[in-house]
Order: sequence, then C-alpha cells, then structure tokens
Amino acid sequence: MKQAVIVGSGAGGATVARELQGHFQVTVLEAGREFRPFARDLVLLERLKKTGLFFDERQVQLLFPSMRVRKTVDNMVLVNGVGLGGTTTISAGNAIRMDRDLLALGINLDAEFAELFREIPITTSHMGRWREVTRRLFGVCREMNLSPYPIPKMGRYERCVNCGRCVLGCARGVKWDSRQFLHMALNRGARVVTGCRVERVVLEGGLATGVRARQGRREVFYPADLVVLAAGGLGTPVILQNSGIACEARLFVDPVLCVATEWPGVMQNREMTMPFVVQMNGYILSPYFDWLSFFFNRNYRYPAGDTLGMMIKLADDSVGSISAGKIDKMLTESDRARLSDAVDVCAEIFRRFGVRVGPRKERLFLGTINAGHPGGMLPLTEREAVTMHHSSLPPNLYVADATLLPRSLGNPPILTIMALAKRISAVCARGAW
Repeated sequence: MKQAVIVGSGAGGATVARELQGHFQVTVLEAGREFRPFARDLVLLERLKKTGLFFDERQVQLLFPSMRVRKTVDNMVLVNGVGLGGTTTISAGNAIRMDRDLLALGINLDAEFAELFREIPITTSHMGRWREVTRRLFGVCREMNLSPYPIPKMGRYERCVNCGRCVLGCARGVKWDSRQFLHMALNRGARVVTGCRVERVVLEGGLATGVRARQGRREVFYPADLVVLAAGGLGTPVILQNSGIACEARLFVDPVLCVATEWPGVMQNREMTMPFVVQMNGYILSPYFDWLSFFFNRNYRYPAGDTLGMMIKLADDSVGSISAGKIDKMLTESDRARLSDAVDVCAEIFRRFGVRVGPRKERLFLGTINAGHPGGMLPLTEREAVTMHHSSLPPNLYVADATLLPRSLGNPPILTIMALAKRISAVCARGAW
C-alpha cells in the first residue's frame, strides 16, 4: 500500500488520517506529545497571582506544555495547541458552520457537513445547564434585537458539570476533540509518531518524496507517496517556506478582546465557555471568562468569581505573515475601529444588565488581545474549487487546515476545517500517485 504522511493531528490532520487510512498506509507526525488537561488547582494559582508571580503569558507553557504562546511585535498573544488533538483540545468545542467564502469560490461542502453531523455528537441541550448570569445576558441580547443563539457544542454535554475549564482541556471527556478521529484511524491501522517536528517537505523531480523532521536531536526522513500538511495556520506556512514554496502575506488570526466588569458572586469562571453567540458585522460576541487575562493582565484585579466578561472575536484583515522565527502581524486601523464599535455594544449590554457603566465606561476594563485561529497564507481560489489543490504545490502535496481559508471567519473554525479536510481526503483517495 502506498504511504501517506500527515503532518499534524488537529481538526484537519485527524480528519484526513481517519478518511485516508485504508486507501494509504497513514503515518501522522505530531510535534507535541500526548495531551493532558490542565490539572493545576486554579484557586491556588489565584492566590499565587497576588504575589505578582505571573507577568508574561508565555509562562503558561511551563505549567501547561500542550499550550504554546507567542507574542507579536505589538504584544498580541497568539495561542495554539501542541499535542495530540492540536488546538481542538483547548477549544471551546463549538460547532459552527462558516463556509460562505468557500461556497463563493464554488466549493459546496453540504455533503461533508452532513457527514460530520452524523459522526459527531453536536448539541445545544446545554441551555438547561446555564447559570443565571448567562440566562440574563442572553435575555439582554434578545432585548437589544441582537439575535443571540446557543452555540452548538461537540460532545456529551449531559455530563457537563460546569467546571469552567473547557479551554484548559476537558478532564471529564465531555467535549469532543479530534483525538477521537485519530483513534479511529489508529484502529484501522494508522501510525502516530509524537515529539516529531517536521521542518520541511523534500521535493525531487517535481514531486514530494517525504518530509524531514526533528525527533529530539535526530533528523529523520519519512518517505511518502502523498504528503498532507495540517500543522495549522502558523505551522504549515513555515514548513512550506522551509521547502522553498512561497506563501502569501495574508495571515489572519481572529483576535479576541474581552470586556469585563466586577459583579460579586457571578461565578462566570464556573460556566461552560461560550454558551451562546451574537453574530455582528465583522465580529461575534459571547459570554467568556478569560483565564489568560485573569492571570496576566493587571486590569483583572477582582476575584475570579466576581468577574463578568463578554468576548469580542474579530474577523481581522488578512494582513500579516509568519516565517521561521518571525511573526509579522498587527491590527489594522479598520480592525481597531471595529473593535472599538464592539466595545461600545458590550458596554450597552452591561448597562442593560445592571452595571453602572459610566460615561467613560469607568466600570469596565479590557483584557489582553489574544488570538488562536490563524490561517489564510495559501488561500484557495476559484481555480482550485474542484481539485482542492493549490497551484503552487507539487501534485502529491496537499494542505488541509485553515491556511487554505480565503479570509478570517471571525468564528470558531473547527467544523469548517474538518469539512474541508474531508473533501481534500476524497480528492487524495482518488489520486494517482
């Protein structure tokens, strides 16, 4: 059987592995190790916070190796998962279909989304578990005609205990993540290698012949008849550029900014992450307790149980790039203007909720701008709507992650990436390598 090497085990990589094992002998190469949820005592860490021990978001990696944190030149914090399951393990488990831009290119993924809805438990039944604060925020958003709706979640939420640790890894196994697709691929005979950082694709005679990777101090060559890169919107462009394949400076990251206030006893830190969403023009709003800002942003000076927040997730402009050792990404004037508008909407939500916001929003404070949905540096075009294969790649090298998206979704991307990966898998399965 011919060999397929898949780089990455997140939403795209695990989906491709599951779909292709049997058509190819699949080997998945993952830079991280086995994922384990963050198990530290958050109450103890909150006490330690008062000592000033936490001063840089990159310290997170010391306590939680499955989360990688980087900073841009203007201190935007970029977060991604490193380990089996990729960023799906530290996501909020949202299942939102966001493929309008792909459809505009002529890529209709109806069949793939239908398959995913059959294969993954997706539910909005978590509404019955919402805390009072979430119900009230939902009511305020309705009163403002913002059309909030419960976010479909991937997993078995009848077992959710509202621990508030969704984005730190679900210790109870309630939240679905891509490791479940990976396990299916393993059961069918695929192989997974962890601690294996792929550096470049080896190209000979116009074809990919395999990848070179770093395992500890060793450099290892993995031969392949087919290579699929799914190392994420920050990882895949670096591998391509290391291989001599240029990408476009169109990096988007879906920046997040939280607007928060003091509300004694609210206990939003013990609520599921992102229970509902409001879709606005160019951004979304959702209730959110921002752990990153709580520990590292000095604006967050109230106890966790007394802090109430709303998240703004922005569909940022496609301007920026990443290369080996350098991230060039800044918010544009347009991005900042939309963030400012969104802060005003959040202020009105809080005012109607009962917060004495004040004319200068004195009772509100802002979190740290952070982002975790990078992509866009090798976007698909109408030319590739059938082949799903970017014209700059050798015939047997494919990409299956957010790198292919034409522009920022400004929304959780996991479901859309998996639908895209399913279509790419079908094309690869029919390939003639």
